Amino acid sequence: MTTGRDKDEGRHRQLDEQGGGQSYGVPAAGEVEGNAYEPMGTPGVNHWQASYIRHDGLNDRGNIFFAAVEMTRMPMTVTDPRRPDNPIVFCNGAFLDLTQYKEHDVIGRNCRFLQGPETNRRTIDEVRKAVAEARAVAVDVLNYKADGTPFWNALFIGPIFDQDGTLLYFFASQMDITERRLSQESHLQAQKMEAIGQLTAGMAHDFNNLLQVINGNLEVALISLERPDLARAALERAQRAAMRAGKLTQQLLTFARKQRLEPRPVDINNLVVEFSEMLVRTLGERVDLRLDLRPGLPVCHLDPTHLEMALLNVLINARDALPDGGEVTVETSIVRGEDRLKVHGLAPGTYVALCVIDKGVGMTPEVLRRATEPFFTTKGPGTGLGLAMVHGFVQQSQGRLEIDSTPGAGTIVRMIFPAACSDADGNGPDQGAAAPDGDDLAGSRPSVLVVEDNDDVRELAESVLGMAGYAMLAAPSGEQALALLRQGARVDLLFTDVIMPGGMNGLQLVDEVHRLRPRLPVLVTTGYMDELPGPGQAQGQRLNVLAKPYKHGDLLARVEAALKA
Repeated sequence: MTTGRDKDEGRHRQLDEQGGGQSYGVPAAGEVEGNAYEPMGTPGVNHWQASYIRHDGLNDRGNIFFAAVEMTRMPMTVTDPRRPDNPIVFCNGAFLDLTQYKEHDVIGRNCRFLQGPETNRRTIDEVRKAVAEARAVAVDVLNYKADGTPFWNALFIGPIFDQDGTLLYFFASQMDITERRLSQESHLQAQKMEAIGQLTAGMAHDFNNLLQVINGNLEVALISLERPDLARAALERAQRAAMRAGKLTQQLLTFARKQRLEPRPVDINNLVVEFSEMLVRTLGERVDLRLDLRPGLPVCHLDPTHLEMALLNVLINARDALPDGGEVTVETSIVRGEDRLKVHGLAPGTYVALCVIDKGVGMTPEVLRRATEPFFTTKGPGTGLGLAMVHGFVQQSQGRLEIDSTPGAGTIVRMIFPAACSDADGNGPDQGAAAPDGDDLAGSRPSVLVVEDNDDVRELAESVLGMAGYAMLAAPSGEQALALLRQGARVDLLFTDVIMPGGMNGLQLVDEVHRLRPRLPVLVTTGYMDELPGPGQAQGQRLNVLAKPYKHGDLLARVEAALKA
């Protein structure tokens, strides 16, 4: 996060004097950027990030400046940190118009009343830290109006001191940027589709090859039944090809999903390696991909799908900068130490850098200056949104985007992200599922109810579980599964598909089963993760999910774990 200077740093800079010394300001100088929307279109330079005043004047309402504050359509508030809980002591009419609160409902309250269930706690922590340090801060935060309507708020907060340096107030301005956020998400989806379009031909070629491997090896297995060693080898080759095809499908579906994803701890090295097949297809045959990954990277708190998209967009630009072919390097490193942090303009801490390096045509200073502007492009057909989206994603991840480029020598695009705290992954054991009664597993053969509308897939699951010693029940629909349960069938675990067209889907079945048998363990499977509810849905239960396609061993391990939970 980028914040303003602290009080001592600010006072030692050249201040902007106004009114013959009645007030002084610390110019923003492009420093207060954070992850927020910039109302001026560029980082603010001339507006003040902190101010020093001779007279308090809060109750002076008879001058042109008070009239200007009440006439502006920019919502504004003032809080008093000298009072308990830093309450709002002034708000203008535009703030009341924005939030739909009455003045008597605002004055005397801390501004946290604008927060709601979907407000990002990390963003609030950033604001609290800046306020505690009496620094300026700019963030985009999801707030709520008096009637409960959410809105995206471009919030700027700056401190006001007396001329002895005593903190008097905080000033805050707001702007409703909800429409801009929605437009940005639409552009993001358009950019995803553009990137996916560039992958289609290569992926179709790969899928045809994989289908050839699968079908050919199955034919070999069928005609080699009298030679088990040959049949087994052919089946293993078919299985490997099928799992690879499933991985490609899952990558494409994940990349194309429309809903906004939540950040989580990510090992950037692992993500790059797992995503490298798609990156190779993007670069094509004339450009080689080289990975130079620094081992032992700390994890970062990021949205993995948006990171994949950012990396893909930068790779596309690198490929286009090499019309005659060449090499693109993806490199990771750790950024820490006072000297390195100063070079990159970073606050104290540990960071991870993800770099894409090419030795292509490079960019002129003018093109480099405009490289992250939305809709700016030098490539003819295209949206001009690639680097703009990368820049937005990096900022929203509290990171920093740097681009170094020299005409004829190439380009380095560097995405720098703060390392996550070691305890921030939140990947502890699932506490949402209730354990079954001990009597439920008293029999020597636990009973599994398999619910799947595809006959081949259902029969495969029955075969795998049956060979492992489980008693099997099967149903081709959610309705028939419920009928078995209502008839009193002994079931120790429900294993159900999610997408079952034409009737009750797997999620609806899970809800009904939780009402009918609250302590029955459930394992769901799907090849399309977008169909799953987010946290806090499905009656508060966290779903135990096995992604398709799954291996024989994965199914058995997950069933055993679910029964023992």
